[in-house]
Amino acid sequence: MREKTSARIIPIAPLGSVKGSGEGKLAFRRPPPLSLYVHIPWCVKKCPYCDFNSHERRGARPLAEEPDDEEDAYVGALIADLESALPLVWGRKVSSIFFGGGTPSLLSWRALDKLLTTIRTLLPILPDAEVTLEANPGTVEADKFAAFRDAGINRLSLGIQSFNAQHLKALGRIHNDLDARRAIEIAARHFDNFNLDLMYGLPGQTLEQAIDDVENALAYAPSHLSCYQLTVEPNTAFAAAPPVLPADDLCADMQDAIESRLTGAGSGAGFTHYETSAFAQAGRQCRHNLNYWHFGDYLGIGAGAHGKLTLHDRVIRQMRWKQPKRYMTEAAESNPVQEESSVDSADLPVEFMMNALRLNQGFDTQLFEERSSLPLIGIESALRQAVEQGLIVRRFGHLAPTDRGRRHLNRLIGMFIAERKS
Repeated sequence: MREKTSARIIPIAPLGSVKGSGEGKLAFRRPPPLSLYVHIPWCVKKCPYCDFNSHERRGARPLAEEPDDEEDAYVGALIADLESALPLVWGRKVSSIFFGGGTPSLLSWRALDKLLTTIRTLLPILPDAEVTLEANPGTVEADKFAAFRDAGINRLSLGIQSFNAQHLKALGRIHNDLDARRAIEIAARHFDNFNLDLMYGLPGQTLEQAIDDVENALAYAPSHLSCYQLTVEPNTAFAAAPPVLPADDLCADMQDAIESRLTGAGSGAGFTHYETSAFAQAGRQCRHNLNYWHFGDYLGIGAGAHGKLTLHDRVIRQMRWKQPKRYMTEAAESNPVQEESSVDSADLPVEFMMNALRLNQGFDTQLFEERSSLPLIGIESALRQAVEQGLIVRRFGHLAPTDRGRRHLNRLIGMFIAERKS
């Protein structure tokens, strides 16, 4: 359901247990931009391909207006979680808020309004902050979306995945193709900035069907499209009983055709392919996700939420308690963080590159030094190797992956991992 980013989760160990911790060795002149991620763990039904921290909620009321006892308790836990985190982000302004899941649109609008009101009270939110809510087409209602907008949501992300009824059924979605179309129509009436999630490489999908999904999406003039290939992830229903997926060559053809249709000269739809799986109209890039790729900071609250925060002499990562009931119990006791670690200074270049090289336009080398507090010379060997192999282009203080580098991103990142180990 989430607006797919394919972000790698960095393993977390208890604070102080990481050998060679970089604590005390770094000196950040100023922290990077700060985002807030709020995790809503519930779904009406768990999709067989989903490896996110989502849980089917018995008795879920997709179109409820008022919070029930469990929802009220979870919102209270989120608020307690945020309050306990304030000393780490005191005085820092929040540039974006993202409600992910799970299915955040399962929240009653009153619960969301209460949550956003409290967030604004506790944190300084920039006046132009991007505030995104993920929504499942099976939980869409016009009045509820209008209330979400009035509460402060200014960007919507709809998990369409496909307009083909057969493919939606194979994916285990709770909506059908008609629900998808109705949801987009409602979203377009209430939001001028909305994303549509699409998947390709689906069981039994042809190249023509993949492009047809894109054409159907373009008919609704979205400001942003996320197009990503279905992969079978560990610990999912698909991993236990894998479906027959299109061959790798066919999936590559789908990827090429989608990119050409959205960005190509002449026949293109005017989108910019700014990140591995993300396409946007001018000025409509997802600012929250861009902060991830620029190695910015994000405070994550909610069951299983991850966070990255830059302090004056180190970078820390956190993970909240994963199981919703345990999370609510611990948050009420001001103990929402299950695991915390300092990132070893030697790992910061790899982590930076794993994020920034997802950006097709690349980044200025100055950003590397600002966000890692380390000189670029420390990864010079891997950079030279990547340039020599045609995976990176380097000029005038700027680095960017080439077309070949984007196609072989794992190989490219592997060069920096290898240098870290050497």
